[in-house]
Amino acid sequence: MNEKNRRMKRYLFILMAAATMLTACQEKKQSTVIIAPKPEAPKPSGPVVMQDMNAQNDVEWIGKTYKVVVSRKVDRELPMVEVEQGKKAYDNRINLRILRPDGSEFFNRDFTKQAFASCLDESTKKNGVLLGIVLDRADGDNLIFAASVGSPDVLSDEFIPMVLTVTRMGDVSIKRDTTMDTSNGQDQDDDEEAEEDDGV
Repeated sequence: MNEKNRRMKRYLFILMAAATMLTACQEKKQSTVIIAPKPEAPKPSGPVVMQDMNAQNDVEWIGKTYKVVVSRKVDRELPMVEVEQGKKAYDNRINLRILRPDGSEFFNRDFTKQAFASCLDESTKKNGVLLGIVLDRADGDNLIFAASVGSPDVLSDEFIPMVLTVTRMGDVSIKRDTTMDTSNGQDQDDDEEAEEDDGV
């Protein structure tokens, strides 16, 4: 898969993840007044809640077929974020599991936005949520995942793309995905040193 197709896959993933957004709302009471009803002030809706997501993929890696399971769930214990003036959103927690061909567990870890903090600007740290993690490809001894943190608004393109790498030893590294930041259509060098993940 070439770099152009990989970037397209990541963009589609972000759009699909954001499209699952659900918002809590209140039912508007109908008025029985016929003549000149008094206009009601708009009622504030509840916090933005993204829909839970579960995905499974098989991947050929180091000569065997592994299964990758990604589960995203809203975590109401995490600090809420302000996605726009007066509008709040719940953040997400994502569990990533990698299973060996015999079904035994090779990797199991929960990720929150904090795990990606070293790659985020201050605005995204404060106002973004963890949108998703998706398998990109196997690359030698590594499994490569696309991850993103940003606005849960389905119409927004405000997010920061990142690359999450899991090695055959189970180590994790995270770095900014510079290939999605290009403006001239050409790939930039993506060989910058990976930043070690210090925690969830």
